[in-house]
Amino acid sequence: MYNLTLIILTFNEQLHIQRCLEQVQNLNARLIVVDSFSTDQTCSIAQDESAEVFQNPFVNQAQQFQWAMDNCNVTSDWVLRLDADETIDDELVTNINEFIQSDGFGNNAAIFKRKHIFLGKWVKYGGRYPLHMLRLFRNGKAHVEQRWMDEHIVLEEGTSIELNGGFADDNLNSVTWFIDKHNKYATREMVDIKLKQLFPESETKITNETGFKIKFKRFLKQSIYMKLPYFVRPCVYFFFRYFIQLGFLDGARGFAYHFMQAFWYRALVDLKCIEVDREWHNCVNNCQKISKLEKLSGYDLAEYNSK
Repeated sequence: MYNLTLIILTFNEQLHIQRCLEQVQNLNARLIVVDSFSTDQTCSIAQDESAEVFQNPFVNQAQQFQWAMDNCNVTSDWVLRLDADETIDDELVTNINEFIQSDGFGNNAAIFKRKHIFLGKWVKYGGRYPLHMLRLFRNGKAHVEQRWMDEHIVLEEGTSIELNGGFADDNLNSVTWFIDKHNKYATREMVDIKLKQLFPESETKITNETGFKIKFKRFLKQSIYMKLPYFVRPCVYFFFRYFIQLGFLDGARGFAYHFMQAFWYRALVDLKCIEVDREWHNCVNNCQKISKLEKLSGYDLAEYNSK
């Protein structure tokens, strides 16, 4: 009987899934892979590494993770979420095992400190380390935000603790893949922004229990960044990260990462928002706006017509 369930969401992750699953073998966890109908060897590799593989059509990360919680018979006391391209080292594995064995040391969740690897280089500056993420929680005491982008696991009850150890986003795909991924992310973030404009009451709140640093980061984004004009905010954000938060110390690859992720990506989100604003100009109700948003994003948003 496993006391921990690890959930990994995948789509065409044959480059990463074996590495990910090999690193967690000492966790003594039930391994669940929820796949979005990969066309490569992801599922067979996962099964070879003793993971249970389920398949479900992908909408967004939040809905896919919630589907896993609802449909994969997750009965363990603890749940851990990892992405296929994330890595954890032996120290973090040991600390997770101690955390589970000690019933969380009286806590209901654990926060990991993630670092980002870009083209083989650790991006240390520009506010990119550590990125605090709640990834391990007591079953039934937390939920995943239902957002199209930048979703968090939100702790509903109890306290959380930070665990030490190596935890990294280390994607091995090409720069072309990175650009394509962020273009898709920009569409999802645009959808999130525009839906929150139509239905502001649907905005979820990060609880105090989830962690002050996580809550403060969301506050800065919603209350300061999102209040700035289009295209001004990516300029301000890049300047802040690259100069104030010392991103220039990350060298040439660091500049590429900070520029692409803090300026280009954010400007792309703004451009997509402007495109929606243009299409919404003559709309007279939310149903028409949802229809336009569906057409521009390619996503099925029919559920929002009933709100």
